[in-house]
Amino acid sequence: MTSMLPVHVTVAAVIEKNGRYLMVEEKSELGETVYNQPAGHLEADESLTHAIVREVREETGLDFEPTHLVGTYLLNPAANGRHYLRFCFTGSFDPAQRLAPEDTDIIAAHWMSIEEILARQGQLRSGLTLKSLVAFREGKTHPLTTLDFDNDEQRLQQYCATQLAQHSANDKVS
Repeated sequence: MTSMLPVHVTVAAVIEKNGRYLMVEEKSELGETVYNQPAGHLEADESLTHAIVREVREETGLDFEPTHLVGTYLLNPAANGRHYLRFCFTGSFDPAQRLAPEDTDIIAAHWMSIEEILARQGQLRSGLTLKSLVAFREGKTHPLTTLDFDNDEQRLQQYCATQLAQHSANDKVS
């Protein structure tokens, strides 16, 4: 019998402004300074899009509106031995807003060029940071409608049963 993995579901955002990308400087669990896109863990009863809006606000102070999914990435395992399922978004924000991190774990938020990010490659929190940038720069985005969120399984089941019954009835009429 195989064992199930404890998977950490995370969200991240690739946010671009004038050819520079928003990165946060933070302390890792080991006390090292690392760089990452605004990112964090999904909380209970939270949709993926709500999670990224919350994380971007907490880590940068920006009011972020996700518009597309850049990609879904599974690290199984990551270098730290944990298993991560990361949903990376891109979107819009008011460029007049100032960076003002609210999360005390964030040292600072920076707009960085690709060259500046690559110069800190040894300090990146995850290889997924670069993978997300590559996908974004290659235009690999997906509509948010590819994501679905439910927090009431009984309501979900009843809704789907009704939809399937209607489709079945329509098939018989055709």
